Amino acid sequence: MPKHGKKYREVIKLVDRQKNYSIDEALDLVKKTSYTKFDGTVELHALLGIDPKKGDQNVRGTISLPKGTGKNVRVLVFAEGEKADQARQAGADFVGSDDLIDRINNEGWTDFDVAIASPDIMRKIGRLGKVLGPRGLMPSPKAGTVTDDVAQAVKEFKAGKVEFRNDRTGNIHIPIGKVSFDKMDLQENLIAAFEQLMKMKPENSKGKFIRKATIAATMGPGINIDLNTLSLASVA
Repeated sequence: MPKHGKKYREVIKLVDRQKNYSIDEALDLVKKTSYTKFDGTVELHALLGIDPKKGDQNVRGTISLPKGTGKNVRVLVFAEGEKADQARQAGADFVGSDDLIDRINNEGWTDFDVAIASPDIMRKIGRLGKVLGPRGLMPSPKAGTVTDDVAQAVKEFKAGKVEFRNDRTGNIHIPIGKVSFDKMDLQENLIAAFEQLMKMKPENSKGKFIRKATIAATMGPGINIDLNTLSLASVA
């Protein structure tokens, strides 16, 4: 295992790894433990009570953050004709059909954050699954990235809608803003993400859905959050 650097070893001293912090305490700590020179991303990590080996228990979807992500989201849209024009007008960074499909398939190009497709194009992009699937970029109706209203989808993702899916260990990772965000804005995004995630519990998932939650800044240590404070804040 690689050893942590000096800066990490200094900030980890600020965190009690055995303690579950209130939202307020956790957000204060995540700012104090961010040591990168750039404006790091704050992420919510949650261990879900699911069996990721069972397809009907996997969790994938989108979450809208009221204060946005603080990131310039690069949106690609697979569309033709009028829908392509609507996507461009809505602010999509890349719009096309066969040209984009060939570029991705032949060059392995994935220099974008979200891929949206109109339903009539899906038959063409099925072969891109091997490239886009492992990166979480394959358009999906469940994630809201296969839609007739491509313009609305572009606007939502540009405004702070984020797509996520659980990994093979049953964890999810959701960006909730930047370290430079005002603490109250981070809190609003965190609570909104928690509320929306709770609604995504699969029917076949038994017991407690969110078993553990932490937040961390880019390269920073994880800070355990008291789930009771999250639950109380979400119903406040």
